[in-house]
This record gives sequence, structure tokens and C-alpha cells, in this order.
Amino acid sequence: MLIVSDVHGAADALRRVASTDGPLLVLGDLVNLIDYRTGEGIVADVIGIDVVTRISSLRSRGLRSEAQAVWVEATAGRQAEVDSEISALMAAEYRTVCASLDGADAYVTYGNVDPPDMLREFLPPTTHFVDAETRIIENSTVGFVGGGIPRIGSPGEVDPQDMRLKLESLGPVDILCTHVPPDVQALASDVVGRTRKASKEILDYLLAYQPAFHFFGDIHQPQATTWQVGNTRCINVGYFRATGRAVHHG
Repeated sequence: MLIVSDVHGAADALRRVASTDGPLLVLGDLVNLIDYRTGEGIVADVIGIDVVTRISSLRSRGLRSEAQAVWVEATAGRQAEVDSEISALMAAEYRTVCASLDGADAYVTYGNVDPPDMLREFLPPTTHFVDAETRIIENSTVGFVGGGIPRIGSPGEVDPQDMRLKLESLGPVDILCTHVPPDVQALASDVVGRTRKASKEILDYLLAYQPAFHFFGDIHQPQATTWQVGNTRCINVGYFRATGRAVHHG
């Protein structure tokens, strides 16, 4: 099986990977709201790349309140209009990205930027939307839990209690697939953006059930890409928009 995460609009690269034989696992964040390397993305198309660059710079320095203030100022008096334009552009990008999976044996869950219902709407019939469920893939029991941790009100964020319930519904699996990493410092910290996104609930699940592998994404430039938690090998499958590469397992 091939595994990717954080596609963020990279439709051509996804189409290339999806055209290979075997199942493909996509672990969320399919659209590109903001590329923090360049400032490009849907948000920049709506409010301007200069504003996005200012917000990105502030966030990279840990000044999140100041970044939020820039957003509020830039959207003052037209928040509903901005939200509507962003939603329309997201739908258009989902249409393109999801079309890249047409004909593939793909299993797709959602990330923190993905509205689950919108993502599901545009997936082709050959793909499987998976969340809080297990599938048998290449003789392994694979558990999928989508969503990110609560941070800025993104549509795919999941409350910790809901995340725990979703994980508990899986029971034991051979492979756990999530978008967000477990609460391990080296896996959860972005060395460029200085963000930290981690799930204690996922770590608790790993310690309790000890799956052989845990695959995830979300952190684009982590301190470490692999880590051992008990008997579980934890692997960040990478920032697909930047690398265009999938992780091969099996």
C-alpha cells in the first residue's frame, strides 16, 4: 500500500501516485488554504498574498494573537463574503484533487482543513471515505481516524473527547492511520512554523493497543519523521504538496 498526507492541492502528483497498482491511503488535508512556504493558496486568492504573508510571519514567531488581529482587520465588514468565496474555491479545488483519485483503490480520511461532508461529496465512487472505522487492506486490519486538534476553528478539527471515542471504537488494529500525530514532542513540533499539534488521545491509544504501525501527517517539517512508542513504529508520511512522494508499506 501507498500512503500520503497533506496533499494541499497537488492534484497532478496525486494522480501520478494514484495510477500505480495497489491501494492508496490518503490521510487528510487535500486542499491548499495557505502554503506557508510561499503564501499561495485559497486564502491568498481571497484576501491577498500580502495579508497572508503577514499572518504567516507572525505565526512562525509564535505571535498567534497578533496574526488573528491581522485576519480580523483584513476581513472586517465582509466576513460572510470572505467565507463564501473561500468555500467556493475549496469546492472547486476538491473537484480537481478528488478527480485525481478516479479509478484508484483509495481510502481517504480528512484533516484539519477538510470539511468532511464537502470532501466526501467530491470523492469518486472508486474511493472509500473512512473515519472511525477499520478496513482489511492487504491482509492487515487498518484503523482510520480523521480530523485535527482544536486550534483555530478549522472545519476538520475534532474535540479531544470525540477523538477518544473514535479511537476507542476501532479496538485493536495492525495499522493506525490518522491525520494528527501522537503527543510525542519530536513528532508533533514543526521546526519551521514553530507550531505544535499533537493528540494525547492518539498516544493513549498506541500505548493501550500497540499496533505495529501508526501513519500520520499534519506536521510538515517535524523534528523527527519516525519514532518508537512501545511496540508501535510511528511514521510521518510527509508533506505531499512539497515532496510528491508516497510512503510504501508492505
